Amino acid sequence: MKKKDIIEVIIEDVRFPNKPFGFVEDHKVIVKNALPGQKVQAQIFKKKSSGIEARLEAVLEPSPLERETGACSHHHLCGGCTYQKLEHEAELAMKERQVKRLLEVENIQIESWEGIEAAPFATEYRNKCEFSFGDEEKDGDLALGMRKRMSMYEVVTLKDCNIIDGDFLQIIKTSLAFFQERNVSFYHKMRHVGSLRHLVVRKGKATGEILVNLVTSSEVPFSPEEYKEMLLGLQLSGSICGILHSVNDSLADVVQSDQLHVLYGRDFFYEKLFDLEFKVSTYSFFQTNTEGAEKLYSMVKDFAGDVQNKMVFDLYCGTGTIGQIMAEAGSKEVVGIELIEEAVVAANENAKRNGLNNCTFIAGDVLKMVDELTQTPDVIIVDPPRDGIHPKAIGKIIDFGAPEIVYVSCKPTSLARDLVVFQEAGYAVKRVKLMDMFPRTVHVETVCLLSLK
Repeated sequence: MKKKDIIEVIIEDVRFPNKPFGFVEDHKVIVKNALPGQKVQAQIFKKKSSGIEARLEAVLEPSPLERETGACSHHHLCGGCTYQKLEHEAELAMKERQVKRLLEVENIQIESWEGIEAAPFATEYRNKCEFSFGDEEKDGDLALGMRKRMSMYEVVTLKDCNIIDGDFLQIIKTSLAFFQERNVSFYHKMRHVGSLRHLVVRKGKATGEILVNLVTSSEVPFSPEEYKEMLLGLQLSGSICGILHSVNDSLADVVQSDQLHVLYGRDFFYEKLFDLEFKVSTYSFFQTNTEGAEKLYSMVKDFAGDVQNKMVFDLYCGTGTIGQIMAEAGSKEVVGIELIEEAVVAANENAKRNGLNNCTFIAGDVLKMVDELTQTPDVIIVDPPRDGIHPKAIGKIIDFGAPEIVYVSCKPTSLARDLVVFQEAGYAVKRVKLMDMFPRTVHVETVCLLSLK
């Protein structure tokens, strides 16, 4: 077999993340975006020692695990979801196999494997989405939605979507019409010209508060005031609490702000988890599935056990959600560390609002800030970003000698790598449980309890 050959493959399984594979002439072939059980036609585009990579051309025979109805109208184009056509039970089983296989490869010894929990809702669960402006094809009409699958530039305008709130769709539809009527151009990533970059919408599931953040370059050939008035005239199930305009002239295709203008209301919204209230600012981290987060944090609370009168470190704490849950459970003291300063400000405000005087949140990089912690922790909770714990930080965390560590991971490959280090340092992996926080996508959360031998 050589490049550009057209082949037929029966997909045996899917490795994390989104690496469906089968075998042709004893060669392993990876075909992204295929489903286990499908017979597909694919074109080879890369040959490596680890296997052959091929581009999906057509599904010749459906998988017995596919569902016949329920997928959105553009699931075959949109890069937001991968498993729209897969039965949910099959998706859960597949994700469990993926994580278990990754940990087995690294020889992680697990005392209690506790399976995978389904999210409370598999539809309309996302409380935040970063939509992109672009065109659906080169030099085509303005589009607003998600990046096309296997594309860095083209955008699919969302006309329907299974995983986002209905209010989000209405905001997309009217925003797109607003800018199309005024012939406002999107920002071209290659040419670095144009205006419209992203539209970020966040909504408190418990409160119904909606925060809209329009991100443009400093080229603004439209009236932000008119845009604000258009949004405020919408009939939504929730209520808009803030409309923001972020100016971003960075060459990188990321949502960030050089300048932030509040066009209406405030630059944050309120959300509730359990009986705690949280102020969430536009750029601070908060779990994108509120009901799923309650389930996930219940797992964390269970794994941490009785924290009454214990010293707890909450590393990579975001807006302090886990830390405050630990504080409410009776911890003697909780100290949280988070890189994003505005999230830390919100975390401390949240603690005060919730009447918790036994927790403190500090702004800074975990790698550096752990050196300033003088307390001896009884429990450490780590919930790092996708890349996992910095290799130098993990050694410092181990040096605290905490009897127990609860590791919350959003990327199992990073988790497997980090667990090797913890295991070699004398920590036993007592319990592992998965949470399907993001149904229909490749992502899965994993909670691990580590105990010092």
